Amino acid sequence: MSSQQPLLESFKSGHEGVNSELEEILTDTETSSFTRIQLASWVELKLLFRIAGPAVIVYLLNNVVSMSTQIFVGHLGNLELAAVSLGNTGIQIFAYGLLLGMGSAVETLCGQAYGAHKYEMLGIYLQRSTVLLMAASIPLTLLYVFSKPLLILLGEPNDIASAAALFVYGLIPQIFAYAANFPIQKFLQAQSIVNPSAYIALATLFVHLFITWLGVFKLNWGLLGASLILSFSWWVIVLAQFAYIVMSKRCKKTWSGFSIQAFFGLWGFFKLSAASAIMLCLETWYYQVLVLIAGLLPNPQIALDSLSVCMTISGWVYMISVGFNAAASVRVSNELGAGHPKSAAFSVIVVTTSSFLISVVAAIIVMALRNYLSYAFTEGEVVSKAVADLSPFLALTLILNGIQPVLSGVAVGCGWQAFVAYVNVGCYYLVGVPVGVLLGFKFNLGTKGLWSGMIGGTFLQTIILIWVTYRTNWNHQVEKANDRLKKWQDRKESLQES
Repeated sequence: MSSQQPLLESFKSGHEGVNSELEEILTDTETSSFTRIQLASWVELKLLFRIAGPAVIVYLLNNVVSMSTQIFVGHLGNLELAAVSLGNTGIQIFAYGLLLGMGSAVETLCGQAYGAHKYEMLGIYLQRSTVLLMAASIPLTLLYVFSKPLLILLGEPNDIASAAALFVYGLIPQIFAYAANFPIQKFLQAQSIVNPSAYIALATLFVHLFITWLGVFKLNWGLLGASLILSFSWWVIVLAQFAYIVMSKRCKKTWSGFSIQAFFGLWGFFKLSAASAIMLCLETWYYQVLVLIAGLLPNPQIALDSLSVCMTISGWVYMISVGFNAAASVRVSNELGAGHPKSAAFSVIVVTTSSFLISVVAAIIVMALRNYLSYAFTEGEVVSKAVADLSPFLALTLILNGIQPVLSGVAVGCGWQAFVAYVNVGCYYLVGVPVGVLLGFKFNLGTKGLWSGMIGGTFLQTIILIWVTYRTNWNHQVEKANDRLKKWQDRKESLQES
């Protein structure tokens, strides 16, 4: 027991310095393997859920902010509901996915810099990413400005396209809120500071609900007013988080004010940001393509209704995986930056296992309630039967989504975004979509065929990511993280000297 006492004391010491303590636990040869794994697992689980839990809440609340606008406006009429749905899913989701993806570059660099105790670099990375995302937002506004002719070109009726465009015009300020929010969010997550974002999101939701109710029902501001309120709420989230960064003692080391260095070294930062954006967008568009193709099936209304129910359920459960994705990215990048290869590898095992077990429980619940799921959305028995038939596919998707997003988070923590982007192209668009179309139309399997192709692409991607992660040389990843940090540090010093 004497040889285990230092580990027990280390375990009781709490969060401070836990990175090095975890590495000490895993490398201590005087303690039995079972005890090392037991203590290390508990320490890692505490760190993991400290990040993943609030992260899930943040993403859920942010989604509810947008969803509440859709619900309020939907009570104005069917045209308004169609306009908001089209604006959110057809236009806004593109900007959201692109800028969120670009912002994940901050996860890699800030996470590794924080682990290496290069605290001053986090503020530079935050500003550099914000500059890039703001620049990327300018051409995105053209998509919003010309949304009406684009929607008409895609075959939407003129009245719906006009109403959707009016709603989208009010979302233009939201683009720039995204550009500021995602780097801030990743900056805080890299330091395992997640609770403040959750509190801010919750408080903003209550404010947003009241102002939207007032604007839509009492002041009759219509579609444009509702979307401007939504943009305003997102800016409230941004400004509140930035105020926390400036005033909080927890960010004192990582934020030292605005710096001219944010405008240097943008090309290297852009390449990582672009790879991150492509990686995420390819995943987001994959599910949208499935829905679009389903509209071409015989009896498309039932196909789209059943898919909508299943995708909504999948989307809510997916938020849990997104939280684990953030936790995986933070934990892996922190440990690599700190020079702890064993801790990084161990974090991957713990976070993947935890997310997988939760997804299995969710899949079991879906199968147990498969005959009743649709009644939360509609009363139709035909749709209920269609949803019940799709439930096995939904359950399998939930299980895969318990693994794949986590491994994508590991990829972000290591800086593998470009590689994963290539994997996504091959698995999703060269395998998943063609196989789904073949099964759905040629073999007359309908929605089941389309979804089978999607599952096939996701499964192939998951197998590749598992294999690559399993074969990873974590000592080499530590060296790459050190090289990356040294490059940015040298550039900073050269700028200071000049």
